[in-house]
Amino acid sequence: ICGTLTPGHDPVQKVTLVPRGQARGLTWFIPADDPTLISKQQLFARIVGGLGGRAAEAVIFGEAEVTTGAAGDLQQITSLAKQMVTTFGMSEIGPWSLMDSSAQSADVFMRMMARNSMSEKLAEDIDAAVKRITDSAYEASLNHIRNNREAIDKIVEVLLEKETMTGEEFRAILSEFVDIPAENTVPPSTQTAVPV
Repeated sequence: ICGTLTPGHDPVQKVTLVPRGQARGLTWFIPADDPTLISKQQLFARIVGGLGGRAAEAVIFGEAEVTTGAAGDLQQITSLAKQMVTTFGMSEIGPWSLMDSSAQSADVFMRMMARNSMSEKLAEDIDAAVKRITDSAYEASLNHIRNNREAIDKIVEVLLEKETMTGEEFRAILSEFVDIPAENTVPPSTQTAVPV
């Protein structure tokens, strides 16, 4: 829900409650036509979507009852936010690539040396920029959950009955309650390119 309601997110392909590995349920998305060029808006939307499960736990069960279920999502969104700042130059720090190639090395010693070569102020700025991105995305996720409880309840009801639904079914139910951003409603493969 959080991803679908955030402009720039890939459309949902399928939602299931059937456990897969450690996940108690999964959502699959239809990737963009060109997965090599991803905009800042798309990356932010993915972070908002990735925080949806944690936001739902916090809103529905209360902050004291959040679980470890979002651990994998939190690792992914933190990594993505850090890449936005350090690799893609998508923060207020500026359009720099702040990752030394040795920092990406599998060698622990090389990573430690790369981190030590960065000024403490720059390291703090990077951490603060990553936190701003994730905090902003989490707030957006919380708002989507708070504002769409009826839609959530209906989707949960259908999933409990069917266990799996298609992206079309998901969007049909959600759109009964809220307007979905246009770019999130049509799979990219059916969108037509506009000449520039």
